[in-house]
Amino acid sequence: MEPVSGGISCTHSLEILINSSGADLSDEGTSMHLALETITRKGSEVATGSEFDNSRCFAVNARQVGERAADLARRSLDGISVETDTYDVVLSPIAFADILENTLAPSLSAENVQKGRSALAGMLGKRIADPRIQLIDDGALPGGMGSSAFDGEGVPSQRNVLLEDGILRSYLYDTYTAGKEDRSSTGNSVRSGYSEMPRIGIRNLIISSKEPVDVLEDVREGVLVTSVIGAHTANPISGDFSVEARNAFRIRAGEVADPLRSAMIAGNIFDLLKHMDVGRDARAVGPIVTPGVRVRMRVVC
Repeated sequence: MEPVSGGISCTHSLEILINSSGADLSDEGTSMHLALETITRKGSEVATGSEFDNSRCFAVNARQVGERAADLARRSLDGISVETDTYDVVLSPIAFADILENTLAPSLSAENVQKGRSALAGMLGKRIADPRIQLIDDGALPGGMGSSAFDGEGVPSQRNVLLEDGILRSYLYDTYTAGKEDRSSTGNSVRSGYSEMPRIGIRNLIISSKEPVDVLEDVREGVLVTSVIGAHTANPISGDFSVEARNAFRIRAGEVADPLRSAMIAGNIFDLLKHMDVGRDARAVGPIVTPGVRVRMRVVC
């Protein structure tokens, strides 16, 4: 077992926003990010594993990150194949956050809705997900990776309920898109730096369930997907995606068993939301806070 790449970054930021309308705002914060990728070999076979941790304070656990990355690589050796079929698929928080960011998040943007680039256009007040599911975007979440006192336009950060009991309650707005509908911004203008124009983005997107479950329990024959590759190729308008499952394992009788040699998973985020069990193991994956989820999905091996 040996490390391939990794690193740790510690950041102190001072954000200042001044404009000709009289705004004079500042916000100070810190963040840490730690990541490690490891590799292991057994004869001619090679397996890798990666893990990370992020925090707004000095709270990352370097030893735990290293141990988890090494253990994942070790458990991924001696991969097998399963028959191509539809299975109960358990997506880890990392895998599901990657899919969410590239499918559902763009569809919640009011700009995409107004320009006809979102499948959620005209869906306010309608049920689009399992009635147990709640979705909130909270720019003021204590310790959130996307939290700050104000957004990229100086609008105070706030908590926005997007899905309540599976019903779509709101889109994400900046000042411009809110003005087109004679409403207020939701505080979702984001920008990477002073040289970039503001755009609509998530702050801390939090998915939860009124009835969380053990996502491995009751899975007689399924697949656990630790992470995915290629989520950026998803169709943000239709919600369709097809990705490579990385560090995937077969699930038998509720227990994680053999590693899979290779697998692809495909689905549609709007279909998955309607029939999805949400777990209890929530973690922050950048600006998305999610537990693992269990869905029915096509697995191609």
